[in-house]
Amino acid sequence: MKTALLFSNIKKHITLSEEEKAHFQSLLREDYLVKKKLLLSQGEPCNYIYFVNSGILRAFYLSPEGKESTIMFAAQDWWITDMYCFLNELPAMVTIQVVENCSMLKLSKKGLDSLYEDIPQFNKLFRILMQNSYCREQLRTIQNLSLPAKERYHRFLEKYPHIASKVTLKQIASYLGITPEFLSAIRGK
Repeated sequence: MKTALLFSNIKKHITLSEEEKAHFQSLLREDYLVKKKLLLSQGEPCNYIYFVNSGILRAFYLSPEGKESTIMFAAQDWWITDMYCFLNELPAMVTIQVVENCSMLKLSKKGLDSLYEDIPQFNKLFRILMQNSYCREQLRTIQNLSLPAKERYHRFLEKYPHIASKVTLKQIASYLGITPEFLSAIRGK
């Protein structure tokens, strides 16, 4: 099981003993999916949180009318799930699709709860991850409300060049809350 990147990610926030690392690793499972496969579909049980070892994923909401709205992307060294549904053990509200072949490590809700009990430092780790995620989403919401689409697009390119080069313009447009046609017009200027 490839865990070097995961433990490097964790080390940014907490320090684990070798015994704690072994316990954590015992709760993980590897998963590998190819491009266009679904990791999670709306309405399915959301039983895992995933750490991305390689590849890119996209989480999106599919409206009853069939419109996709990209909620987030996840690339190497990132975590992804439908967090609200994962924590509350509810059916997923979003679909998570593989954009680029993906190798992941997954942790169940039961496993996460076990970590909170057995290794209290994981409370700190996931608090930090949640804080960072909340701040990122708050900033994104404010930017979507206050910045012109062109500026949002340029900021996306600056912040996520490794993602922008791998996803479609349609997916970027849905993340930015604009139509693909409008994004094409922005890019043409």
